[in-house]
Amino acid sequence: MRSTARTAAAALSVLTVLLAPTTATAHTASSLGDTIALPVRDALAALPVQTESRTGYERTKFRHWTDADRDGCSTRNEVLLEEAVTAPEQDASCRLTGGSW
Repeated sequence: MRSTARTAAAALSVLTVLLAPTTATAHTASSLGDTIALPVRDALAALPVQTESRTGYERTKFRHWTDADRDGCSTRNEVLLEEAVTAPEQDASCRLTGGSW
């Protein structure tokens, strides 16, 4: 329930920003000092998008997940459980499998 309310609030915030009649100001290295004003929607559409790269990522480098409330689930797993669209399977040790976000 809380997750649904948060998702709805986030969607409403995004729509409010995207639909507001505002302009964005951009400064580029090639036009330092020049100001370009355009609708926010166009400014967002112009942002470059790169594909995800996990080069160099190793989960074992991130051992900071704790179980602050000592319920058997790390903070990471608690967040995954809370934010899942489709709940993952959870075993007795709080290991998660499946699910979608």
